[in-house]
Amino acid sequence: MGSGRWSTDVYTAAADYRAASGASAFDYSDRVTASAPRRDWKAHPSLDPAALKGGKVRESRDCDEHPTSLAISVIFDVTGSMRSVPRILQTKLPSLFGLILRKGYVEHPQILFGAVGDATCDRVPLQLGQFESDNRMDDDLGNILLEGGGGGQLTESYELALYAMARHTALDCHEKRGRRGYLFLIGDEMPYGKVKAREVREVFGDTLEADIPVTAILAELRRKFDVYFIVPQGASHVGNTDILQRWQGLLGQNVVELDDLDAVCETIALTIGLGEEAIDLEAGLEDLADVGSTAGDSVGRALATLGRERATIAVSDSPLIDPSSHDGADHGPSTTTRL
Repeated sequence: MGSGRWSTDVYTAAADYRAASGASAFDYSDRVTASAPRRDWKAHPSLDPAALKGGKVRESRDCDEHPTSLAISVIFDVTGSMRSVPRILQTKLPSLFGLILRKGYVEHPQILFGAVGDATCDRVPLQLGQFESDNRMDDDLGNILLEGGGGGQLTESYELALYAMARHTALDCHEKRGRRGYLFLIGDEMPYGKVKAREVREVFGDTLEADIPVTAILAELRRKFDVYFIVPQGASHVGNTDILQRWQGLLGQNVVELDDLDAVCETIALTIGLGEEAIDLEAGLEDLADVGSTAGDSVGRALATLGRERATIAVSDSPLIDPSSHDGADHGPSTTTRL
């Protein structure tokens, strides 16, 4: 996936058509939740992780239009109060692409949208779109089911999303050029402590011999992606120290507290610009002002402590963890190089 180019004109035309017809940008979710009993709710076929059974993957691939693709993933918690985040981001897609492309942060971004719930109680605990370079990403975002469930115990199944991104994605930026992609999780609760073999079998059809500690799957994932966790203002558990400390223990400085929900897109864009060393924070805030964004103060506070340099990546004096490996073990450190 990943051919084609983003067009703000196409986005605007689609928004105008929805407005004229009375449909929202999340028409699938609106129709399902209004017309079907909860037991019958299902992920839209374009985001159903059942499509990844049999070892299939979501691909970010180079093509003639995009010879140096860069994989970017944005996965939302859609439980409780977090259901509003995808709706806000959908309205800001032109701003996100405007910053990334027009300001030259990334030449060939390919963006995947997804959603996470709670596999212990939700009908749709995980949704994953495709990596797209054109307006099909708006379609994927709009097809997300905003279930709004959750278990009420300060944990959601983020670790299931980590597993999916570690073992069910294939990235040319990583495989061909040794460049990590970006993964942004947006939520306000903690992951469960382990990727459960039972849930993996139910969702993906994969057979694991044992549960995988979340620290082990995260170590595997970070060979492919720089991983960030964004906690936006307005979420139910903003400021909960246990939740923040848990994510900080897993991701260090890559935990971003954002005091303006409307600034999610700008925060993602500038984080990528910083990671790609296309800008420093001051230049990024100037870019926000240049495109008419009023989110500069919030983004500046959120990213003030974020490091500018890209993290390290494993290189091949030893193979990457084999996706078919089922032991869930930490395979130890690898030789690393600074990008």
